[in-house]
Amino acid sequence: MNSIKARLDIVTDWLATDPCDVLLIQETKSQDVNFPIDAFQAMGWHVAFHGQKSYNGVAIASRFPIEDVVMGLEGDSEDEQARYMEATINGFRVATIYLPNGNPAPGPKI
Repeated sequence: MNSIKARLDIVTDWLATDPCDVLLIQETKSQDVNFPIDAFQAMGWHVAFHGQKSYNGVAIASRFPIEDVVMGLEGDSEDEQARYMEATINGFRVATIYLPNGNPAPGPKI
């Protein structure tokens, strides 16, 4: 299973030992209310997340404060797919996007 809850120990162990400052996460498969924010905050990390039950989901984890978060791709106010998020961290604009393969085109998920 590829979800943030199933892989949380792997992610937090890696963050505790790796010198990265920002981690962009895709396929969290977690609704916002269930995202394990406490595990990141306990390590001193900031986190922003945009989730969806059982599918998709993206997150940004950072050693620095996360500002000006934008969720969803611009131009489609009806998009319900939690696949894109961007934010400013320490003066840099970063973005995370989850682009799964195998959906029919055209279609609501494309």
